[in-house]
Amino acid sequence: MRRIPATGAAIALAILLADQASKAWILHVFRLPERPPVRIAPLFDLVMVWNRGVSYGLFQQHEDFGRFALAGLSVLVSIGLAVWMARSRSWLIAVSAGLLIGGALGNAVDRFLYGAVADFVLLYWIPFFPYVFNLADSAIVAGVALLLYDSLVVEGRKRPAEPGVAGPDPGAGI
Repeated sequence: MRRIPATGAAIALAILLADQASKAWILHVFRLPERPPVRIAPLFDLVMVWNRGVSYGLFQQHEDFGRFALAGLSVLVSIGLAVWMARSRSWLIAVSAGLLIGGALGNAVDRFLYGAVADFVLLYWIPFFPYVFNLADSAIVAGVALLLYDSLVVEGRKRPAEPGVAGPDPGAGI
């Protein structure tokens, strides 16, 4: 049973390290902030965007208080998710929490180091809605998607049928 939270913790650590490694390479080796956008493939560019807000650049923070408040909130949420993950007996919850923790901490590290989150992947796959993101953002989206799947599909299968509602016929198929 201890393997479930340990798996989530390993995923969180892997996401955090991969996110920070990709950002270090983009910033200090490839030096994307010094370049114009770089076309990688159709509908896929590398472009440097410093996100001082939350998702989609909402609630921009230009003062240190806001920057550290957002970073601190990410750390607090990560602690809460870690407690939930430690108590979970579900692999899906552990994986989801691990993705969310790794992503949240990856972006929090950016806020502490740079004052903003380093976003650099630009996909044009949604017309009129270019979205610039990073590995941490991808992990957060995947973690939320898995939590929604768990809540809507997995938990739905566990609920008993409502009174007066016929369940599956155990004799069907005989």
